[in-house]
Order: sequence, then structure tokens, then C-alpha cells
Amino acid sequence: MSASSRPVEILQVGPYPDWDQIPLDATFTMHRSFEADDKAGFLNSVAGEVRGIATRGELGTDRAMIEALPKLEVISVYGVGYDAVDLAACRERGIRVTNTPDVLTRDVADLGVAMMLAQSRGMIGAEKWVRDGSWASKGLYPLKDRVFGKKAGVLGLGHIGYEVAKRLSGFDMEIAYSDVSAKDYAPDWQFIGDPVDLARHADFLFVTLAASPQTRHIVGREVIEAVGPEGMIINISRAGNIDEDALLDALEQGRLGSAALDVFEGEPKLNPRFLALDNVLLQPHHASGTFETREAMGKLVRDNLTAHFSGADLLTPVL
Repeated sequence: MSASSRPVEILQVGPYPDWDQIPLDATFTMHRSFEADDKAGFLNSVAGEVRGIATRGELGTDRAMIEALPKLEVISVYGVGYDAVDLAACRERGIRVTNTPDVLTRDVADLGVAMMLAQSRGMIGAEKWVRDGSWASKGLYPLKDRVFGKKAGVLGLGHIGYEVAKRLSGFDMEIAYSDVSAKDYAPDWQFIGDPVDLARHADFLFVTLAASPQTRHIVGREVIEAVGPEGMIINISRAGNIDEDALLDALEQGRLGSAALDVFEGEPKLNPRFLALDNVLLQPHHASGTFETREAMGKLVRDNLTAHFSGADLLTPVL
């Protein structure tokens, strides 16, 4: 884009922090659909000029929005997940899609391990035990389960799964993983191709694989029950990778020991059955929620848009 050219018009599907919004507004003409009461009417009013979309992973871009924008060229996703973007509609139109991988990988892995530790050692309840006077009135906090030396299963050994496994190795855990094939970059970890067999191996099953129609509910009833009444499932991927009804049934009936979850179907309005359980740790989809990572994600959204409209190669293309 030359300095004298008219700014490219971008449809913005969700809010961004000021450190992203200010430079976006300085570079592009941003149309904030999320602020409109009549979103359909707003979309219709700008449809003839919009050439790009800036969205977030959980918001995505559906076929109706894509088809409403005849000049659309590129969708830049704030987040590593792009399963909420209708890729088929994008392919039909030759629309480019980008995401923000890698910059959030280690923060997501950190939170996954922290969730395992917090849930296994009962840290949320222990903090309440101190604050509400139970320590003074009732004595020592009930014993919990150790982590070190246990068996870990990592379902999906991509960037995030690899970083999770690296961290778990520091706890002297016996690590196995499942993926479409064995990875030559993981020679010290056991490959178990079948997710059910991986679940049987694991005291702690980490769900870290990318979401797609093929992986929807890959952690279903059989996998969940294979983890068993002493095991834990930790999900830092996408909610759709787990069958929530099967998970809730198993947690309520004691067929699964516990879970630690950062993502939910229909979030932030999660199934109220979760709120009645004391064997699940609930987190508000914030695995990438550090200042450093969110700033890097926002910059990558902007840089991908700038690259596309200046004729440069996309930095992190999905399509």
C-alpha cells in the first residue's frame, strides 16, 4: 500500500486491545461489526468496499459473511485456531487465510502444565482452605495426588503438544503421544497411534491437537473411560475435540477422575453441569493470555494484512 493510496477497508469481527486497535486504525479503515446493533444491516452497508477481515479464532468467519463481501481477499485470524473460519467457502473464492501460530505456543503449554499441577495438587481448594479459616479450624488440607513419575499422554504432537511434552519431561514423567504418524523429532517418547490406547497409558491425557471436522469428538466416551477413575484430561486445544456430554457423564459418575479445561462449547456460556462439579478445573480460555503473547499475536494479524495488500508473501498462511 502506498502512502497516497486510499486505506484498505477491513471488517473487524471482534474487539482488540488498544495496542492493536490503534495501529490498525492508523493503517486501514476498520469497520467494527461487533459494535453494530444491526449486524446484518451494517455488513450490507460496507460490503461493497471491504477487502479484508480481521477476526479472532473463536469468532471465525462463516460462509454467509464471506459470501456477503464480493471484494474479500484475505481473512487474518487472531489466534492459532481457524476451525471457525469456513475454509471451503474461502477455497471456492480464492480467499487467503492466515493465523497466529508459534507466538503463543509456549504460553499455552505453560498453562496446560499449570492446570495439571493445580488440579492434581488441589491448589484452588487449598488456597480457599487458608482464606476461609479451615486451616486454623479443621487442620491440614486433605492429601492430593503427585505428578512426578506418572504417565503422560499427549494427543497431538504439534508445536504445542511438543512444548507440553518437553515440560513434562522435567517431572520425570513417562511420556507417550498420538498423532497421524511417529515424529522423528521425538525419539525419546513412545508413539501410540490409537487415542484409546494412549488414554489407557496415561495418568494425565493432554489434548493439544488442531481442531478439524476429522478431530471433532476424537476424545469421546471410549477415550474418556480409558483414562479412567484415577486419571485426568487436560484440554488446551479446542472444545470440539472433546465430547462434552460424554465428559460430563464420566465426571459426574466417577468414571473419569478429573479434568482441567480452558475451552468449552458455546463459551463463555458453558454447560451449567460443569459448575456443579468439584473434580474439574475451569479456566476462561486464556492459555495465550499474557501481555507478551497477545501483543505478538496482534502484530502478526496486522503484518499479515499489510503483507497481503502490499503484494508480499503472507507470514503465516493457512490458505
